[in-house]
Amino acid sequence: MTNVILRDLGFFGHYLHVHAGGRGGKPFVLTALYKSNGKLTQRELLERCNISPAALSEVLAKLEGGGLILRKTYEPDRRQLLIELTKEGEVCAEHMHRERERFEETSLSCLTPQEQTQLEGLLERLREHWTHLEENEVNA
Repeated sequence: MTNVILRDLGFFGHYLHVHAGGRGGKPFVLTALYKSNGKLTQRELLERCNISPAALSEVLAKLEGGGLILRKTYEPDRRQLLIELTKEGEVCAEHMHRERERFEETSLSCLTPQEQTQLEGLLERLREHWTHLEENEVNA
C-alpha cells in the first residue's frame, strides 16, 4: 500500500507542476506579480517562490526577454530590484490567474467538502512529518 501512495503522490506532484504552474516557474511568477498589483521587489518574489535566487534570476531573465516584465531599481532601497509587469505581461498574467482559479475550482470537485477537509488534515500531517524527517537528515 505504501508504494501505491508514494507513486500517487508523485503523480499528483507532477500533475500540479504541469497544470498549476509549480512554485517558481514563469506562470507562478506572473501570477504572484498579478496578485500584487503588478509589482514586487525581487526579494519579495523570492520569498513567495520555492526556488533558489539563481533559478529566480533565470526565470526573470526569460520573462524580461519575452517582454512580460521590467526590472527597475527600487528607489526606497537601491540595492534591490523592482519587478513590474508590462502591459503584455499583465494580459498574460491575468489569463494565467483565471486558468489557475479554474483549476482550483475543478481539481478537487470529485470530493465532498468533508472529504476535502479530511484530506487537508492528512496532507498537513504528512507535510509536518516529512519536514521533521528532512530536518533530522540535515542535523545528522
